[in-house]
Amino acid sequence: MSILTIVISILLPPLAVFLKHGLGSEFLISIILTLIGWLPGVIYAFYVNS
Repeated sequence: MSILTIVISILLPPLAVFLKHGLGSEFLISIILTLIGWLPGVIYAFYVNS
């Protein structure tokens, strides 16, 4: 995982997932988790992009 991906995963988790996987179930899950709370979105973004 590059430094840019790490920074984007921290600041905008759905964007990081979108850039890696495009529009799909991973992106929707990331949006939902980020809306619930920022930390679950970040954790999921790191999990999906690793």
